[in-house]
Amino acid sequence: MSLLYNLCLKFYTNCIDFLFPASCPLCCAPVSVHGELCADCWTSFNWIGNPKCEKCGYPFPANLDLGEKPLCPTCLSGQCVLDFIRAACVYDGVSRAAVLPFKHSGKIKYSCFMSRAMLWALRDMNEKPDLIIPVPLAWRRLRHRGYNQAVLLARPISKALGIKMDLDSIHRIYKPDMGHKNAKERAENIRGVFKVIHPEKVKGKKILLVDDVMTTGATFAELRKVLQKAGASEVYGVVFCRVVRAI
Repeated sequence: MSLLYNLCLKFYTNCIDFLFPASCPLCCAPVSVHGELCADCWTSFNWIGNPKCEKCGYPFPANLDLGEKPLCPTCLSGQCVLDFIRAACVYDGVSRAAVLPFKHSGKIKYSCFMSRAMLWALRDMNEKPDLIIPVPLAWRRLRHRGYNQAVLLARPISKALGIKMDLDSIHRIYKPDMGHKNAKERAENIRGVFKVIHPEKVKGKKILLVDDVMTTGATFAELRKVLQKAGASEVYGVVFCRVVRAI
């Protein structure tokens, strides 16, 4: 039975590849695997490599030799919003042109290359999380948008890492979009919007939060606060891109 299934699956896959050849999701250039970027689009992103902060993943200038495990000033002062953060790339004009259509215009096919890049960013994560939680949307925004972009990113990450994804433990109330607010306004706007409704699922667990963009870290900070109050042992985070400011 398994041999017949595998043969049928291979035939079906070959038919799909013949009828719908793999193409870059951003520019439609031919590629070898569905969902991957072409070389030109891949090199246009500002991917975050080394050197970077050991804890929060903040990128340092390439010409700096800061040792094997450098820390940024924020993490040195103990003010990191999570126990560990990684981002695949810097939020700039290129990543913005991908994230906004993915988030607001239904370009959900972008989730494939984004989640792959996020898995690459997590390659140096030493601790394996017990649970993956996509940053939740309020029901009002979820109904309007039709999907939660964080869930689309978290699902392949959950599958690749073999870690269960939790969509039910945290509830989010609606507040107006944070848009162009500064760091202080974002922190005030996000305060109190999350509630852990199944604390028994997160108690004693290492949690990996998944989102598309990290701007000031206010969302992650608020989630960490409520998760730790519910008994989570550690809270990590991964995003596709992050805003990088001078420190």
